[in-house]
Amino acid sequence: MADSTRESDRILREAKRSLVTQRDGGTHRPAPRGASIGKASAELKMKSLLKRVRNVALAIVAIWIGAGIFSAVVGPLLFWGFMATLVATVVAVGVFAMTGKVKVPQRAELKQGNPHQMVARTEIWLEAQRPALPPAAQALVDKLGVQLDALGLQLKGLGEDEPAMAEVRELVGEYIPETIDNYRKIPAHLRAEEYAGKTADARLVESLEKLSGEVDRVTRRLAEGALDDLAIKSRYLEYRYGGAEALEDASGMPDTGVPLPDFSAIPAKQER
Repeated sequence: MADSTRESDRILREAKRSLVTQRDGGTHRPAPRGASIGKASAELKMKSLLKRVRNVALAIVAIWIGAGIFSAVVGPLLFWGFMATLVATVVAVGVFAMTGKVKVPQRAELKQGNPHQMVARTEIWLEAQRPALPPAAQALVDKLGVQLDALGLQLKGLGEDEPAMAEVRELVGEYIPETIDNYRKIPAHLRAEEYAGKTADARLVESLEKLSGEVDRVTRRLAEGALDDLAIKSRYLEYRYGGAEALEDASGMPDTGVPLPDFSAIPAKQER
């Protein structure tokens, strides 16, 4: 039988390493101008694109079916009828291609909806503000995109009455956009001038770094519960399938605040 203790330790190490990677901003490269800063916003844009493609296809099919019916009932389209159908096709493609694009949400909309919608809207909003920010702040916006994706995953299944949910809505829907809005209210030619010892650019970067750290802190706090569950489950499997010697390891586990399963009520594996 494979050494289940080593396997469970490997899983725990990889989970912890993933948290450290998220804390450092992930492994992504800076997003090009106009690119999505996170998976949630990219998915929202893709859904919008697919919807527009579908509408264009339906419009083209409807126009040409209509032209075919007209030709069968009234008579051949001839040159001008064909040109009218072609023009209608071009107009339909232009109209449906331009409508239905993802709009930049208003600030009041950022903290609404389920966690995935909240994260996607915030990423879209941040992408719209990104070009007006200094390079150092743009890099932090890219980092926030990755962190918001991770935070959204941790929020799945979390009830609205949970304190963490209210904290996240305030952090993501109020503090982050308010910080950037306050910066953008300052005239561009004054942003590089020192005021009270620091420039507006420096204060923005400093504030975004703190907000990034807070997003990471909340994500790690939510993920620690999953790590505790994984550790306890791994020790249970070690005992259930690895033999009685694993019970000694389980009894020596550090106190995570989560109760251990009642190992005494489970029959030990029978030797064949």
